[in-house]
Amino acid sequence: MSGNSKSQTKQRRTTRVRSKIFGTNKRPRLSVFRSNKHVYVQLVNDGEGKTLISLGDMNLSKTMMKDKTKVEIAGLLGEEIAKKAKLKKISSIVFDRGGYKYHGRVKAVAEGARKGGLKF
Repeated sequence: MSGNSKSQTKQRRTTRVRSKIFGTNKRPRLSVFRSNKHVYVQLVNDGEGKTLISLGDMNLSKTMMKDKTKVEIAGLLGEEIAKKAKLKKISSIVFDRGGYKYHGRVKAVAEGARKGGLKF
């Protein structure tokens, strides 16, 4: 074993992913953060260093989240961020998985955003 800890490995993976993508005003970056309990997404304009829209699964109504798994809630979050982006006339984005595997809740957010009408 090389001696690298999990946090060092994740940091390297995050840096590698972020070096290849850049969000602009026309095509912002959809950044995903997931904790053990919650998922947060935000649309970021890296040119100006501003967050255009941010949303967490706690912002969803309790009736939407009732009897749903974390993956299903992440899919709803993706659809909700797509609705808010459409209101700001954003139709195309760059997806930033944040060093996480494209699997589970991260994948559900991406699929929900696509279902909501965003183009990657």
